[in-house]
Amino acid sequence: MNSILTIPNILTFMRMGLIPVFVSLVYYGYSKWALAVFLIAGVSDGIDGFLARKFKQESELGTIIDPIADKLLMTVAFIILTLPNVLPPTRHLPIPFWVTASVIGRDVLIITIAGAINIITGFRGFKPSFWGKVSTLVQVIGISLVMLAAVSGYSIFLPTTYFIIVLLVVISGVHYVFQVASLMKEEQASPSEDA
Repeated sequence: MNSILTIPNILTFMRMGLIPVFVSLVYYGYSKWALAVFLIAGVSDGIDGFLARKFKQESELGTIIDPIADKLLMTVAFIILTLPNVLPPTRHLPIPFWVTASVIGRDVLIITIAGAINIITGFRGFKPSFWGKVSTLVQVIGISLVMLAAVSGYSIFLPTTYFIIVLLVVISGVHYVFQVASLMKEEQASPSEDA
């Protein structure tokens, strides 16, 4: 029980609980509150990882639910902010469909590849990549900027934001495929080295 109710895991559960709050606030037009809730959720992601490492509270549950919470938050945020007539009428809003499609498409591709590899080979040594973490961070910043534009009406920076998000989605997706291939080679090589 103690390995479940750690502070990092509680923060992760809180982040998951904030997802419907964020969506409801956006949907009903409370953009300022939605921005505040999203920032709290985004900051909690960094804090829970820091606390887990600092106080040695890393757990198997945490390694599973933390990325799930991240993906749920980002996927739901991109979907709701792509829908027409949800955000206040502002230039470059809502988020273009091609941006959201690329973000979700990359995640679907990675999950499909990982699932297929696991079923065929039994390989389970999947690890988050550096570029994947950078891409997620940029997406969090991007959603924050979108909400800021909805609140302030100033949105001239959004086209560049969209371009950077998609660029990092592509880079991280390609890098992940090569990283998995490298990890599989290492795992295949290690038994022969021990023999």
